[in-house]
Amino acid sequence: MNIRVAPAVVVLSQNSVTVGRKITNVLPGAKLYGLVKRTDDVDISFTNFGETVRELFAAGTPIIGICAAGILIRTIAPLLTDKGQEPPILAVAEDGSAVVPLLGGLGGVNDLARQVGSALNIKPAITTTGDIRFHTALLSPPAGYHLANPEHGKKFIADLLAGLKVKLEGTAPWLTESNLPLDENGELTIQVTENLGNADTNCLVYHPAKIAIAISNPEPNTISQIHQILAESNLAPAAVAGIFAPLHLANNSQLHSVAKALGVPTRFFPETELTQLVLAAIGADAQIVSSSFASIAVAISTQIINPATIGQTQGKLVIIGTGPGASQWMSPQVKEILALATDLVGYKTYINLIGSLAAGKRVHESDNRVEAERAYQALELAAAGKYVVVVSSGDPGIYAMAAAVFEVLDQYNKPEWQTIDIQVAPGISAMQAAAARIGAPLGHDFCVISLSDILKPWEIIAQRITAAAASDFVIAFYNPVSKERTWQLAAAKKILLEHRKPHTPVVLGRNLGRKGEEVKVITLEELEPTLADMRTVIIIGSSHTRKIQQENNVWVYTSRRYNSQE
Repeated sequence: MNIRVAPAVVVLSQNSVTVGRKITNVLPGAKLYGLVKRTDDVDISFTNFGETVRELFAAGTPIIGICAAGILIRTIAPLLTDKGQEPPILAVAEDGSAVVPLLGGLGGVNDLARQVGSALNIKPAITTTGDIRFHTALLSPPAGYHLANPEHGKKFIADLLAGLKVKLEGTAPWLTESNLPLDENGELTIQVTENLGNADTNCLVYHPAKIAIAISNPEPNTISQIHQILAESNLAPAAVAGIFAPLHLANNSQLHSVAKALGVPTRFFPETELTQLVLAAIGADAQIVSSSFASIAVAISTQIINPATIGQTQGKLVIIGTGPGASQWMSPQVKEILALATDLVGYKTYINLIGSLAAGKRVHESDNRVEAERAYQALELAAAGKYVVVVSSGDPGIYAMAAAVFEVLDQYNKPEWQTIDIQVAPGISAMQAAAARIGAPLGHDFCVISLSDILKPWEIIAQRITAAAASDFVIAFYNPVSKERTWQLAAAKKILLEHRKPHTPVVLGRNLGRKGEEVKVITLEELEPTLADMRTVIIIGSSHTRKIQQENNVWVYTSRRYNSQE
């Protein structure tokens, strides 16, 4: 299927979500877009259907709308200008009973419709004459083949439909197994070749992905050297299947720039010698192309090369924050990362927060107290070429897994970990969620302190509470009380009362964004260990924190103005 960009599956009601998930589960990287307040458990939420669909269309994103075909047609109609640039557009019935390809014949819409139809166990309503008669889509070849002259396609297909025969030069099973009128003396020609050519209107040229390029020492001029080798050997750049390199170069930016310039993936091997590398990639029967550049080897395979089955990709490790719990607090970036991940690593409770976004992933669960072991496992998985997501609730950089990963990375400093692409994706923290629920208690200077003395001694915690209280910071307490730790909160309260008045507002936020959420306001004097647990964040007000009692609401805020003192 000639689909280069992951599709967007757009739903307007909760009734369509189940069908939408069936589709996204079979399309790698596909995201489920849902209308705000009408859909839950989607990857990306939107408020305006028309604007969202038009933005996706303009960006070249394939669109699968689970809605009436007319809605999609009227929405996109003003943007229709160039048939050759249209992404695939499909309409799917709400109950999954119909799949109708609307636009994007050159972009592989019929193949996409067949894949969606297979997922829903129905036959798509394909109406393209050439596709129906010849059982193949000449203008959207399957993966591994590139149509070099699509501008000749319209006339070519018209001639076929008019009864002309076609001569096939080269090998392509998808063509020989079709219903094309193949004839050695055909008036039309289809060439399947990795070589450059100058085809006329009576000839379609397809470049099979049979060329492998191995690079041992990427430089700024490597891409120009590659083009020189290809030109001297009369080879088409579109026939390049991938860039292959030693594993230690997996983080090399110049190497990735070369692959991006050619529009191909990069795969990695333990081998470092060029000939061994390219033969390992595509087999011992490969034809090595002569080259005057010592760091580049080009070879031609006897078969189509599928890079996804060769070597390993660069490992990726992303530490994400899901937010406190509610799906609407999860950022679009985090949802996109989860859609692409192969492996999830985390505490079971936190992985459960992402719901259906974990579907189809390899899940590696562990206890909440083995952060270092979890980080080590995630790094090892990523070093093996996996796309690993370490799942934290809240923000991953606030008392969560981001610091644990970097601690382990720093402690062991394993060479293979140097190849990993590491990223941190932020999330809404519990203190931010609690503050938003109750007003603006963090509206001026504040600090954050964990009351857990597992990783640091209580003496340091007490010093920090004393300093923060004396400096009149609003203080957010994380990990205030556990089953084994109950005295720390009482000790913290005693320190605070030496610097804060008993009626100082205190916010308790528990199970934020989850079932059983509770946010309440008490005074410092009323604060007791029995009111909190490990799912509670506590915000201690400063001398400028105020409580507002309205008829139906209680608000807490900290004034931005320090012009006067009480």
